[in-house]
Amino acid sequence: MITLCALLLSMAGATLVYLASAQQKLLPAPLRANSRIAALAVIAGGATAWLVAAGVGAGIAATLSTWMLTWVALPYLAWWRRAPQPIRAGTR
Repeated sequence: MITLCALLLSMAGATLVYLASAQQKLLPAPLRANSRIAALAVIAGGATAWLVAAGVGAGIAATLSTWMLTWVALPYLAWWRRAPQPIRAGTR
């Protein structure tokens, strides 16, 4: 149960960091700078939960892996949501 909480907290924190970035493409505008403080709090909670659930070495590895996978998946999710529409034959 704590592993699931650690996973969800880490993913939520990484998502908040991404959405507060000026480079994000999921929202029309990035989140306010105040959300970065919330993101850091959620990330710290997720890292702490990973450390409690898996120990120091595995907890650090799990935390970093969760952040990495989330930060790699979010730009692809943004691309998929805004994928170009196919051009119909006979139109210009």
